[in-house]
Amino acid sequence: MYFSEYMTEWLYGEDGYYKTFKAIGKSGDFYTAVSASSFFGASIANYFNKLLKEGTAHRDGWLIEVGAHQGYLICDMIQWLYTCDPALVKTLKFGIVERQPEVQKAQLAYIQERFGDDIQIHHFNDISEVEAQYAFVVANEIFDAFPCELLKDEKTVVVKNHEILWEEAPAELLNWAKIHHLKQGEVAVGYEAFAREMAKGVGHCDFVTFDYGEKYVRNDFSIRVYKAHETFPLFDEDLVLSESYKKDDITYDVNFGHVSEAFTDAGFEELAYETQARALVRFGIIDILEQFSKQTTQERYAREADKIKTLISPTMMGDRFKLIHFRK
Repeated sequence: MYFSEYMTEWLYGEDGYYKTFKAIGKSGDFYTAVSASSFFGASIANYFNKLLKEGTAHRDGWLIEVGAHQGYLICDMIQWLYTCDPALVKTLKFGIVERQPEVQKAQLAYIQERFGDDIQIHHFNDISEVEAQYAFVVANEIFDAFPCELLKDEKTVVVKNHEILWEEAPAELLNWAKIHHLKQGEVAVGYEAFAREMAKGVGHCDFVTFDYGEKYVRNDFSIRVYKAHETFPLFDEDLVLSESYKKDDITYDVNFGHVSEAFTDAGFEELAYETQARALVRFGIIDILEQFSKQTTQERYAREADKIKTLISPTMMGDRFKLIHFRK
């Protein structure tokens, strides 16, 4: 099978890596901005609230998270929106796009723990099910989990019995590579369909997403396996695919140029592309921390400030992770 099919089965197939809820953070395979600090979600919500005040976003629209893991991000956003304007939690509708039933259950349990019956979440199995006049859609680290093909010297990877083999690449893949000046690396599969489905179902939309990568073709492989915070390049001799298959996470750096192309072709306008550090500061993370400092102990303030450093420090998540914001 082509590598994209193998990766799809690895992550989303029967007993796939994402089929059930996975721990994130120290006890899991990796960290995310969401697991680092609740101020990440508060900052995005602060920006959303700014759009609501300006009239760019709609108070009776939807707040939707794609790939919400346990639900921390959307809950952190709802909490901050309530702090800004308690009436918003009555006028807005909340949704999560998540196809895995076991993960949906974990999300609902966590949301119940956070808010009781005060907040109702609607689950969509796929972005194609979303129909709304307006939606603010947020995602963290989803594009690195789309399947991809691997290309090198006009050959592509096929996998047989967990063994990587190279064969002549199909014409469609070679044409894409030629247009984008790619000689070797990953070519994501599914960005175009995802953008089209979002555009089809939502009349007016703000889509804000964070991921790691760059806005250009690297002409190198970044695909790798994460296991208990250790990184193994796919072509590492020490990596045994049959042992990691469906048990460990597999990912690659996002080509944001490809993401942008997919969304602009679907009718979206790109409003912003910048580092996570610059975006979170623009969204008000420092102001939120200052407000927090007036309501808490010095010890708690110092602890939260240290977490925020993880999000915005250039040597940590600040520069490696990027934000891209599309509007339709």
